[in-house]
Amino acid sequence: MTEKKFKDYTLSRYLDSLASRNPVPGGGSASALVGAMGTALLSMVIQYSLGKGKPASVEKRLKKYLVDTEKYRRQFLQLVDLDAEAYLKIVSSRQESQKEKDRANKAANQVSLQICRHCFKAIDAAPFLVKYGNQHLMSDIEAALEMLLAAFNSSMAMIQANQ
Repeated sequence: MTEKKFKDYTLSRYLDSLASRNPVPGGGSASALVGAMGTALLSMVIQYSLGKGKPASVEKRLKKYLVDTEKYRRQFLQLVDLDAEAYLKIVSSRQESQKEKDRANKAANQVSLQICRHCFKAIDAAPFLVKYGNQHLMSDIEAALEMLLAAFNSSMAMIQANQ
């Protein structure tokens, strides 16, 4: 694929690669990156919400959500590259048997399904953050939800394309 993982690119370099006439990164990789950005925003809201004199039970739950959103953010970043690798296998299977094409499509769909699952799990924090999070950051929660929804829908589009 490349000498360096896409997740390690600068934003500028990643976007240049995304805009280039190369098969990867593409929509699935971008979906994973958007999911990572959404979870990063949720983590930011949590960071600003901790230590503000809330009851211990709220602080405990905020800390749990922070662990979760950071885990999902790392997993999304891994999926940026896993999607690219899976798509390259689809491209290379085009001259292979139908069985090999189906195998490559199924593997790519598994990556997209992982993106969808992580989006679904990350969104779980939002209602709690709306109620107990820093009230000055409600627009960041909304932006995070829009990004996670976009990542989910984009991944579903990738699955449709790989049928």
